[in-house]
Amino acid sequence: MEANLDDLHTTMEELKNGRDDLLRRVSIEEDKGLQQLAQVKGWISRVEIVESRFKDLLEDKSTETGRLCLFGFCSENCISSYNYGEKVMKNLEEVKELLSKKHFEVVAHKIPVPKVEEKNIHTTVGLYAMVEMAWKSLMNDEIRTLCLHGMGGVGKTTLLACINNKFVELESEFDVVIWVVVSKDFQLEGIQDQILGRLRLDKEWERETENKKASLINNNLKRKKFVLLLDDLWSEVDLNKIGVPPPTRENGAKIVFTKRSKEVSKYMKADMQIKVSCLSPDEAWELFRITVDDVILSSHEDIPALARIVAAKCHGLPLALIVIGEAMACKETIQEWHHAINVLNSPAGHKFPGMEERILLVLKFSYDSLKNGEIKLCFLYCSLFPEDFEIEKEKLIEYWICEGYINPNRYEDGGTNQGYDIIGLLVRAHLLIECELTTKVKMHYVIREMALWINSDFGKQQETICVKSGAHVRMIPNDINWEIVRQVSLISTQIEKISCSSKCSNLSTLLLPYNKLVNISVGFFLFMPKLVVLDLSTNMSLIELPEEISNLCSLQYLNLSSTGIKSLPGGMKKLRKLIYLNLEFSYKLESLVGISATLPNLQVLKLFYSNVCVDDILMEELQHMDHLKILTVTIDDAMILERIQGIDRLASSIRGLCLTNMSAPRVVLSTTALGGLQQLAILSCNISEIKMDWKSKERREVSPMEIHPSTSTSSPGFKQLSSVNIMKLVGPRDLSWLLFAQNLKSLHVGFSPEIEEIINKEKGSSITKEIAFGKLESLVIYKLPELKEICWNYRTLPNSRYFDVKDCPKLPEDIANFPMHAEE
Repeated sequence: MEANLDDLHTTMEELKNGRDDLLRRVSIEEDKGLQQLAQVKGWISRVEIVESRFKDLLEDKSTETGRLCLFGFCSENCISSYNYGEKVMKNLEEVKELLSKKHFEVVAHKIPVPKVEEKNIHTTVGLYAMVEMAWKSLMNDEIRTLCLHGMGGVGKTTLLACINNKFVELESEFDVVIWVVVSKDFQLEGIQDQILGRLRLDKEWERETENKKASLINNNLKRKKFVLLLDDLWSEVDLNKIGVPPPTRENGAKIVFTKRSKEVSKYMKADMQIKVSCLSPDEAWELFRITVDDVILSSHEDIPALARIVAAKCHGLPLALIVIGEAMACKETIQEWHHAINVLNSPAGHKFPGMEERILLVLKFSYDSLKNGEIKLCFLYCSLFPEDFEIEKEKLIEYWICEGYINPNRYEDGGTNQGYDIIGLLVRAHLLIECELTTKVKMHYVIREMALWINSDFGKQQETICVKSGAHVRMIPNDINWEIVRQVSLISTQIEKISCSSKCSNLSTLLLPYNKLVNISVGFFLFMPKLVVLDLSTNMSLIELPEEISNLCSLQYLNLSSTGIKSLPGGMKKLRKLIYLNLEFSYKLESLVGISATLPNLQVLKLFYSNVCVDDILMEELQHMDHLKILTVTIDDAMILERIQGIDRLASSIRGLCLTNMSAPRVVLSTTALGGLQQLAILSCNISEIKMDWKSKERREVSPMEIHPSTSTSSPGFKQLSSVNIMKLVGPRDLSWLLFAQNLKSLHVGFSPEIEEIINKEKGSSITKEIAFGKLESLVIYKLPELKEICWNYRTLPNSRYFDVKDCPKLPEDIANFPMHAEE
């Protein structure tokens, strides 16, 4: 028995060491986004059981060995010793068996992606029969590729979403269902990225070439029974170049695509085409009635009959029914309804191929219903962006201000609030769509077509506006009439060099972001006397501007964010009207010495995530900029941070604050001094404690535990702060101070080794009695090895649209796997 016990002890130690080595291997693989194999997990579980039995035997060891006599050959209690010895022997055999199986070549595998991502559908009025017909056709073994075609706004995307959701019921029959938005100006790589985003949770493919991505897609899909749903196809897509294997009876794959042109299906070789038609009169009336609401329809006995006339003018087009219905949802008098009918019946006298008489004229009614000319100009400006482009609200408002469409005053009672009011009005009128994260908006393609049609003077093609985008645009288009054009938008193209030899006498807007600009030719800016807005952002290879920029005497808006600009040219000092300069994410910018003298009239200066940090010299410069109203800064010195908060005019203008590479035992943020703060980033900092100063006059620094709502007439905090990004923060164990951002919408926290809680319940309850993160829409947390808790009410966040947690091993499993991904 004693020999067996010694052998068991030695073998058990070896087994535990093997278990610990295996756990370390598993941890390394899980950090890469992989998932532990079930057989590995089972082996580790068996080791724990055996170890528990071993510990029980050790507890009885002294008693049982004490009973031995005659040099261990006999016992004072033979039965007890026999039973104990038998347990020792069995435990030893189990340990040896487990020890023989400890070698695992592979310990983890990739986490499987969800087979289907369910789509949210606003309404399915009139689509039931169409869904059933399309579904029956798709499930036919003879049909591998199905085409859904019809005019814009007819409900093709909704129908495709219904088909997508029906696959939820057949999850076991297909390996994966992939939804891809193609759009008019598609790029093959963009389609590949969407497919790979569904097939692989890791991000290792992001930097691969187009050919390599095609190979990755092909290798993945050829082993799967897949369904590919392509929404909004405008032209032929070479699935072979993308990497999608052709659907066959053998692989069981299916492809469904929607498009507007019937010819596309010929190139895509669809096995069957289904035309998505407009709604019948009864279905159209039902959709219109639901949209307008029975309360309005019953406000006068004549309104229902007039409403039917208005609904009939929509010709059964769902988008038109919704847009016009929303426009009429507040019209309670018969006079307003008669006026609507008169407008819809008025002769336009112009043509627009295929859509004018049934869509554009109808949709134009919503445009005509806008309050004034300024709002209409703001709406039409949105058509300068590519199809499906998500436009940042604040960026859009700055364009509007500099173009003179809205109040140039950026204070609380001025242009910023007015801009948000106009965006809200356009969203409610269904002329803009709010994106999943509500800081951005986009235009529905039919609405955009209507806006472009209006911008071209109702199809007369006066060439006062030029909008082009897509990978096929590799140089400045030759068909631009520079002498009369007013607005040029070349967003998201492949242009590397820009030049122009013509006089651009009327050009006021030039948008060139998201290109590959390397060079701007000398002389390009020589003849643009009326240019007001110039956007060169997100051209990473652009490292300098020509001195001739000094000729842009009317320039008010200049965006150089996310470029390689190293310094501002000397010619900038002649831009006396420049009021907006964006240098955010300018990773090579070296200095802004002399900016107060060069650009004394600046109202907006953005240096968020800039390579230029605020120091004593730059702070002195900023104090001499008398017109500065909006400022974003990057700071790497705690003393500078304290000083700038003490300068009321500068602190109150700060909208974005980035703390980077800062080391300090304590950082104090004043909720009063930084009352306008909207964005906060803390990057690669070593800060032991972050405190709030919420009574600036007394300069009283407080920790969260010292605050209670009952002691204050109004809740202290950063009421404008909506976005916080914390990366590589060393020091704090919790971030409870985030509750001072009552209106926080987006929170990203990562690579912070000591954080144990995002919100500590005790501290949090002392700050606010309201729901923690009540306004939060997006929460992304990753690489927090000590994190054990997010906040006590994470499951009930009322506005949460996106919830993502990765690589937080100490977080309870039900939190780490909590699903909260909303669809648009």
